[in-house]
Amino acid sequence: MATTTAPWATEKPTALLVLADGTVIEGRGLGATGSAVAEVCFNTALTGYEEILTDPSYAGQIVTFTFPHIGNVGTNDEDIEDLNPVARAGAVGAIFKANVTDPSNYRAAGHLDQWLKRRGIVALSGIDTRALTVLIREKGMPNAVIAHAPDGVFDIEDLKRQAAAWSGLIGLDLAKEVTSGQSSVWRETPWNWNEGYGEQDAPSMHVVAVDYGVKRNILRLLAGLGAKVTVVPAKTGADEILAMQPDGIFLSNGPGDPEATGEYAVPVIQNLLKTDIPVFGICLGHQMLALALGGKTEKMHQGHHGANHPVKDHTTGKVEIVSMNHGFAVDADSLPEGVEETHVSLFDGSNCGIALTGRPVFSVQHHPEASPGPQDSHYLFRRFVNLIRERRGEEALAERA
Repeated sequence: MATTTAPWATEKPTALLVLADGTVIEGRGLGATGSAVAEVCFNTALTGYEEILTDPSYAGQIVTFTFPHIGNVGTNDEDIEDLNPVARAGAVGAIFKANVTDPSNYRAAGHLDQWLKRRGIVALSGIDTRALTVLIREKGMPNAVIAHAPDGVFDIEDLKRQAAAWSGLIGLDLAKEVTSGQSSVWRETPWNWNEGYGEQDAPSMHVVAVDYGVKRNILRLLAGLGAKVTVVPAKTGADEILAMQPDGIFLSNGPGDPEATGEYAVPVIQNLLKTDIPVFGICLGHQMLALALGGKTEKMHQGHHGANHPVKDHTTGKVEIVSMNHGFAVDADSLPEGVEETHVSLFDGSNCGIALTGRPVFSVQHHPEASPGPQDSHYLFRRFVNLIRERRGEEALAERA
């Protein structure tokens, strides 16, 4: 007897990535429903997806993960990086190759899909992330709309119009969107195996951290070295910061165009530099320190996003593997006399660090807090603390414990 077979079943796409040039990429939706317009980048880290997606520096961006298996260790409340989870500062979208599986890890407290929903992050899976990565490498980071509709119904023409109309990150000050609403004191110290986070209860110095989108682990490492850390909003004035009598000043990471944030931040930094108080900057803080010193910044073609970037420290001659997340960079050729380049990317030669000659002032482009990423650059926090100790006539700590 003849048998009949059912026609090949094609799964209806429930998520789309629509690029500004009109390209439409179909996938399976997860996380929050709705849509978000942003810039698409790719991140090459193998671990730390929760830290990546909650990094405020990713505000205004959709993260494509090149590692195919994301979500298999679940999520928990310990690995987030933004200061205020309710504000949900961080990436607005996420793209995965493989479907998200049930978590299998002793620290897992929930499924990635539900966590994405709570965070308001629109996500899609099931696409060729290698092809998308190649597109970004060849054409640069595109503006796009990521959309998720469980019924698979989309107004594609409207999504194309939204993607094409978005102005992008150039000229966009996002630090004001992710910064703290008020000053606060940070006491949490780094995580220890089977113990969790500690608390700083006997500080030996006071650091004021200007929050342009700061990550928790940066503050933990400062607290772990004996600092009482006062976190202040991005638009806090120099007089107010100096009135707190800090031993050191930290300029944090953050999202958006440094020149836009610099309109209010650079004059503050320039006034702070009139003192002899040690200053340390990371990522956006590095870029704005360069602007305050007379340098320039520029938009990068594909940016640096990952946890496997080689950087050379000219002050020691050593090469470190570091974590990076930035789409803008300091133009090394624009640095004026008296500002030396201390670190450089061995991928493309771009600037990754500066120091002010003869002054206790330095910054780096990469993320030495390593959340996620290798801990090769943890010594930079000790370098900063040693500048404070030197100013007070105290013995220096070993840079590498």
